[in-house]
Amino acid sequence: MRGLFYFWPMLKKLEEYEKQIQELVIASKEDLENFRLQFLSKKGIIPKLFTAFRDVPNEQKKEFGQKLNVLKNLAETKFKDLQSGLKSGGATVDPNIDLTVPPFPTEIGTRHPVNMVRREIVSIFERIGFSVSEGPEIEDDWHNFSALNFPPEHPARDMQDTFFVAKDPDMALRTHTSSVQVRVMENQKPPIRTISPGRVFRNEAISARAHCIFHQVEGLYIDKNVSFADMKDTLLYFAREFYGPETKIRLRPSYFPFTEPSAEMDVYWGLETEADYRITKGTGWLEVLGCGMVDPNVLKSCGIDPEVYSGFAFGMGIERTAMLKYQVKDLRLFFENDKRFLDQFKSAY
Repeated sequence: MRGLFYFWPMLKKLEEYEKQIQELVIASKEDLENFRLQFLSKKGIIPKLFTAFRDVPNEQKKEFGQKLNVLKNLAETKFKDLQSGLKSGGATVDPNIDLTVPPFPTEIGTRHPVNMVRREIVSIFERIGFSVSEGPEIEDDWHNFSALNFPPEHPARDMQDTFFVAKDPDMALRTHTSSVQVRVMENQKPPIRTISPGRVFRNEAISARAHCIFHQVEGLYIDKNVSFADMKDTLLYFAREFYGPETKIRLRPSYFPFTEPSAEMDVYWGLETEADYRITKGTGWLEVLGCGMVDPNVLKSCGIDPEVYSGFAFGMGIERTAMLKYQVKDLRLFFENDKRFLDQFKSAY
């Protein structure tokens, strides 16, 4: 009876050792040597089990011996395979282990605040039928200037401080995404309803309020009988979706070479705090974008009959909009990738 009680715990031990060997992870020569010492050395587990085999009752020796041999073969095979892998520089760990997984949990990041504002602006205009158009950042003179009513000697070219490509003065880093609108008008027949988000470049001194790289979203709508009132209603819709349902806007006369008439759009920011006075210069109104009716010369340059079609265009800086939305005082923070700054926008995503 004693032999039976002795036998079953021994069998259970064999099963436990077998599972242990199968699940064991060997990551270095030191781990492999510890495995050998634990199971295969003269004082290891398997030799001790063979010594204990003498005390197993005769009627159970066959079953115990078979299981013990399986355990021994498993341990020796695993040792040889791992030893061979270490010598050849091959895999030394369990193939089911993903070595690309970081040893410590990776902190979840967030979208950049400029990208979050861009996505919000784009989604608002997509809801009223505007598609998204993109184009090259290195642009020729025709698409960046001439097609937009900038003749070679036009003083309006001085408004854009441009990075020209040294080997080809006809090529430059685009100064606005209006160049994308020109490409759309050249290749698509009206009606056209599109927005062009993207990165633009101007040769300006970098400061808290300006940068040589920034992002824009420009919009274009061309169809028959498009009026200034259509433009106003579209921009009022955007302002109320972005700044709040009670937002008020005003349009002030301005000048852009590619629109006539042209306007600046302000939103009423308010004068509730000292910051409001500073941001709006004591007026309560804040300029947020430029707009106007597409100049007939621009339509004609792109092969669209200005006698049949009319349209409006608008554009806004994404960084400026993000500065207002998140009360960021220094534009340079958007380009420095300072983790302390970016971590503040995790809750906004």
